Amino acid sequence: MVKPEKLIENGIRLDGRKPDEIRPIKIKVGVLNRADGSCYFEFGGNKVIAAVYGPREVHPRHQQKSTSAVVRYRYNMASFSVEERKRPGPDRRSIEVSKVSREALEPVIFQEYFPRSAIDIFVEVLQADAGTRTAGINAASIALADAGIPMKSLVSACAVGKVDDTLVLDLNKDEDNYGQADMPIAMTPDGKITLLQMDGHLTRDEFREGLEMAKKGCLEIAQLQRTALMEKYSSLMEGEVNE
Repeated sequence: MVKPEKLIENGIRLDGRKPDEIRPIKIKVGVLNRADGSCYFEFGGNKVIAAVYGPREVHPRHQQKSTSAVVRYRYNMASFSVEERKRPGPDRRSIEVSKVSREALEPVIFQEYFPRSAIDIFVEVLQADAGTRTAGINAASIALADAGIPMKSLVSACAVGKVDDTLVLDLNKDEDNYGQADMPIAMTPDGKITLLQMDGHLTRDEFREGLEMAKKGCLEIAQLQRTALMEKYSSLMEGEVNE
């Protein structure tokens, strides 16, 4: 891959977006019949599917918690999801992404309602185009709601970064590869941050400004998540009425 000479020219990014614009999003709720809840999520060139199973019995039993549910999150990139074929199975990155993604969702789940049980979240990346962890969190949050898991709110995730000395929202692949910083953030609609990581360097002022940009992007995504869920359940209700 050859590095482009400029990633931003005249205030416009290589993919035609302004610095504070997110990529197009497509959401389909309830795509897997055998899962309790599921979601297909496209975020730019990312194509991700999330499935939720549970609450269900914990195996092995020694992992049970007597006072709450155990939340398990498995993030996996399909071997065909990237240009150079990825080796199948978990690696250090997928284990790290699974851990931070689980921690991003746990604060909104009422785990105490389901002692000695497990809530399993599976996120499969079918096509990767920078920002797969944020796409996975967005999809998983919708799948949890689709499964009827009691939650305080949805969680929305988006990244902000620094490219050619300019702050940009929702980095694409070139920006992720050749940018100066990348900061994925997950948050609830009322502004509580459940994930914040950073790779690269931002000044204190850039960090503050980037945080505000990310909040704007997350709120935009939250609206799309709610709309997708409402569309699914309003169409189901219409079907029941027509019967």
